[in-house]
Amino acid sequence: MKIKPLDDRLLVEPIEEETKTSSGLYIPDTAKEKPRMGKVIAVGTDEDLREKIKEGDNVLFAKYGGEEVEVNGATLKILQRTDVLAVVEM
Repeated sequence: MKIKPLDDRLLVEPIEEETKTSSGLYIPDTAKEKPRMGKVIAVGTDEDLREKIKEGDNVLFAKYGGEEVEVNGATLKILQRTDVLAVVEM
């Protein structure tokens, strides 16, 4: 299945954080926070948004923003422009 976001929406694959602390302790799934950073898989049809955010960019998004969808066993998020807080440059 292939998903193409419309208008000012993005399809993002959340990036999971480390499950182990620097001191070597493992963090259980129940204690983890939701991912807040992700890799852009697809950009909607809004021209202004397409100029600012490209496929492959990493973005920081609102903690509870967007809708989760499952595609081919992977959990992805569909975010609106207002859910995106920043483009992360590494």
